[in-house]
Amino acid sequence: MILGTGVDITEVNRIKKAIEKWGDAFLSRVFTAGELINAKTRGSLYQHLAGRFAAKEAIFKALGDANLNWKDVEILNDLEGKPSCRLLNSKGKGMEVIVSISHVKNYAVANAIVTKKN
Repeated sequence: MILGTGVDITEVNRIKKAIEKWGDAFLSRVFTAGELINAKTRGSLYQHLAGRFAAKEAIFKALGDANLNWKDVEILNDLEGKPSCRLLNSKGKGMEVIVSISHVKNYAVANAIVTKKN
């Protein structure tokens, strides 16, 4: 049963400028330690992080929970490279989030579907 859907598109340059302006303060506010470790292994750091940012925004929209914050959502990849979402800090109990991310030079887009766990 689908409980919610969300989509977001983010400009890669917006994320790059935020990192250049606020550095680690921005990164540690928005991304988990696991996400940052994963991002450093990627060839296109800014595109990768923009994709994760868009995914989190899409998840916020799909869940519709005003009490969620950036670090309540973690986007990592499974062994095949498919993005997966973990809801942290006791958020989203009984829910599963399916996420898809795509990016090109200037934009990153993500889609999230929230379902009830079986």
